[in-house]
Amino acid sequence: QVPRVLLWIMIEIAIICSDMQEVIGTAIAFSLLSAGRIPLWGGVLVTIVDTLFFLFLDKYGLRKLEAFFALLITIMALTFGYEYVVVRPGQTEVLKGIFLPYCPGCGREELLQAVGIVGAIIMPHNIFLHSSLVKTRAIDRSKKEAVREANMYFLIESCLALFVSFLINLFVMAVFGEAFYHQRNKDVHNKCANSSVSHYSDIFPVNNETVSVDIYQGGVILGCYFGVVALYIWAVGILAAGQSSTMTGTYAGQFVMEGFLQLRWSRFTRVLFTRSFAILPTIFVAAFKDVSHLTGMNDLLNVLQSILLPFAVLPVLTFTSLRPLMQDFTNAAKVLMTLITGLVCAINIYFVVDFLPTLQGLGY
Repeated sequence: QVPRVLLWIMIEIAIICSDMQEVIGTAIAFSLLSAGRIPLWGGVLVTIVDTLFFLFLDKYGLRKLEAFFALLITIMALTFGYEYVVVRPGQTEVLKGIFLPYCPGCGREELLQAVGIVGAIIMPHNIFLHSSLVKTRAIDRSKKEAVREANMYFLIESCLALFVSFLINLFVMAVFGEAFYHQRNKDVHNKCANSSVSHYSDIFPVNNETVSVDIYQGGVILGCYFGVVALYIWAVGILAAGQSSTMTGTYAGQFVMEGFLQLRWSRFTRVLFTRSFAILPTIFVAAFKDVSHLTGMNDLLNVLQSILLPFAVLPVLTFTSLRPLMQDFTNAAKVLMTLITGLVCAINIYFVVDFLPTLQGLGY
C-alpha cells in the first residue's frame, strides 16, 4: 500500500507540473494575441474556463474528446509548420542534423538545452497514459490474438503520434535555430522598433549581449522579423499545445488515480483537482513577477519532471517484465531495455544536478 501511495503522489506532482506549464503557455498566448492588453495574471485566470469546456465535452463521450485532441495536434502542426516555411531554415543542414546528429562548437549551455528537450518531452504521466489507453477499446481479452492485434494497432498509433510530435519539435527547433541563434539584443531592439510590433521593442535591452529567447520572446521576435501574422500564429500554436497538454494530463490522472488508489473521478473533476493546485503558484508569479520569471518557472517545472521520470519508468517496466503477471506479453530484450532506461534516467539526473545551481537568486 505504501509504495502505491508514494508512486501516486510522485506522478500526481508530475501531472500538476505539466498543468502549470499549460497555464503558463496559455497565459503567454493570450498576452501575445491581445498585444499585451490581457496581463499575464489575467491569462492565468482565463485558463479556469478550461474546466467548463471540458465539462461540456465530457457529456459527449471519449471519442469526441479524442477528436478534439486530434484537432489541437493538427493546429500545432499547421501553425509551427507555417513558421518553419516563413523562416526557411537551410534544408540541407536540417536533414544533416536529423540523420547525422552533431553540434560543432557547442558548449555546455547548448548541450544542456538538448538534454532539456529530452526531459521536457518524456513526461512521466504520459508513460502511464500510453500504457492505459488500450483499456478504452472493446476487445476480447480472453483471446491472445485479439490482444496482440490491439497492441499492434496501438503501436502504430503511438508511432504516428510520436512522429507528429517529432515534426512539431523539428519545426520549433529549426525556427529558433535559424531566426534567433546569436542574435544581439541591440539588433533585435532596433528591428522591433521599426516594425509593426514596435511596442514590444523595450523588452530587449540595447546592448551587444546575445538575446535570450523563450516562448514569449520567440513570438515577439517572429513578429518583428516576419510580420505580426507570424506572431499571432505562434501564439495560436502555443495555445493549442497548452490545451493538448491539459487533455493528456486529464486522461493520465484518471488512469493513475484509478490504478493506484482504486478511485474513479470524472474528467471534469480531474481537471478541477489538478487546476486548483496549478493556478495558485502560477498566478502569484504572474502577478508579482515579470514574464522572464514565468518562463523561468517553466524551466524549473521541466527539471521537476526530470526528477520524477524514474518513478514512472521503473515501475511500468518492472510490472511488464514479470512473466507471472504478463505471461505471453512479457517484455523482450530486457538487457537493451535496461540500458536505454538507465541512459535516459542518467541524462535527466545530470540535467537536474547541473541546472539546480542556476536557480539561485530567482524569486519564486
